[in-house]
Amino acid sequence: MTRTPPPAETARRSAAPSPGAGPTAWVGLQFALTGLVWGSSFLFMKVALEGISPGQVVWSRLVLGALTLGIFVALRRDRLPRVPRVWLHMAVLAVSFCVAPFLLFSWAQQHVTSGLASIYNATTPIMTAIMASLLFRVERPTRAQIAGIIVGILGVMVLVAPWRGLSPDESLLAQAAILGATACYGFSLAYMRRFVAHSGMSAPMFSFLNIGIAALVMLVLTPLVAAGPVALDPWIGASILLLGCLGTGVAYIWNQNAVRAWGPTRASTVTYLTPVVGVALGIAVLAEPLSWNEPAGALVVFLGILLAQNRLRFGRGARSAP
Repeated sequence: MTRTPPPAETARRSAAPSPGAGPTAWVGLQFALTGLVWGSSFLFMKVALEGISPGQVVWSRLVLGALTLGIFVALRRDRLPRVPRVWLHMAVLAVSFCVAPFLLFSWAQQHVTSGLASIYNATTPIMTAIMASLLFRVERPTRAQIAGIIVGILGVMVLVAPWRGLSPDESLLAQAAILGATACYGFSLAYMRRFVAHSGMSAPMFSFLNIGIAALVMLVLTPLVAAGPVALDPWIGASILLLGCLGTGVAYIWNQNAVRAWGPTRASTVTYLTPVVGVALGIAVLAEPLSWNEPAGALVVFLGILLAQNRLRFGRGARSAP
């Protein structure tokens, strides 16, 4: 949401930084936890879709996420913003960052595997860089960040293994829908920096308004998107709770802290972790076979993250990361 200066400078410039947006090590831990939780979310969605519809999945995760974030805000006694313009921007983000991409992902996962969905989600940094630099003109990626994005995409390609061809039951329309969802994420991350960077909201309040307004939208749309039969069992129920309270609740606070400390493009590289987690869960939970390209792709993806976050430097200009 700001330039990409060292975290200390970002914290000084933030209007109301969250306590979690401080030391680099703590932000890095939240970054990793977000990748783990969001990588698991694709499995949660896949399991939940066995008992409820795509619209009901989105309805449940947003309502549960809003309730969870509301508890954090109440405990912190954060105040709601009083500027009408901030509410308007948050309404835009509620649709572009939550309602639209969540519906696209939930619908698409009826036709593609959770692992493939998590892999396509790794295109978010590319979408963010495009939106931030070309549409909103709020960020100019460094050479290291550009190299990291390219390397990360190469890692994703190794995971996808296009030389083996795609399974015939994986809908191309569903894959296009997922790319549309990541485009929504890229738009939203750049929009956050352009219009709400100095709104004065803490990370919990920002996340609460984002998810809360989106939940209100889904409540209004209940007859259209969430009506229908429901078949629950312990696994489906647990998946819905984890997807809502953790994946759409706590993880959004962690992500906001990373965005504030590192900027939208670098923070969006969290999606490079999601295919690694998604593939691992596919092996452990769904008993999918392990091919050589999966661990190889994971290593390339991690290299992309290090480059995109300026953790690796080469040549005479090599120096430690900030």
